[in-house]
Amino acid sequence: MSIVNSASSTFVNFPLDFLYDCREYGCMKNPVELTEAEWPVMKVIWETEPCTAPIVQEKLHDSTGWTYSTVRTLMDRMVAKGILKARKEGKVTIYNPAVTRRQAQRSELLYALKHAFNGALAPMVQCLLESKDLDEDELAKIEALLQAGKKRRKTKAEKEP
Repeated sequence: MSIVNSASSTFVNFPLDFLYDCREYGCMKNPVELTEAEWPVMKVIWETEPCTAPIVQEKLHDSTGWTYSTVRTLMDRMVAKGILKARKEGKVTIYNPAVTRRQAQRSELLYALKHAFNGALAPMVQCLLESKDLDEDELAKIEALLQAGKKRRKTKAEKEP
C-alpha cells in the first residue's frame, strides 16, 4: 500500500482497486448496485419477504406516491438485474431478495470509499465520525470493532510465514 498526499486530497493505492476492477469487469461474485429508487423497495422486501408488488406499493405509497404499475415495473427490472428473485403462485408474483442487505451495504460503502475518498479509509471514517454526534455506546462499539480488527490482523500475521 502506498499513500500520496496532496494539498487537496489523499490517494491510496490499495487492493480496493482490485475489488473495483473486479466489480466493473465482473470478477466479483455478487456485485450489487442499487439505484436510489431500488433502495426503498429492497428495504421493504428485506423486512417482509416473501413479498408481492401490492404489498411493496402499499408500504411505499405515502413516502413515494408510486402507483402499483410503477412499483411492479421497477421490481420486474430488479429481477432482470438479478437483485430480486420472482416466482409465480397462481396469478400472484412472489418476490424474494437475491442479495442480502449486508451485500448491498458493503457494495455502497466500497463504492463511496473508492470514488468519494479515493480509497482512503481514515478520511472516510473521520467524515462519518464528524457528521454525527456519537453517544458512549456507539463509541464503545466502534472501539470494539477496531480492537477486533487489530486482533484479526495480528492473528493473521502470526499464521503467515
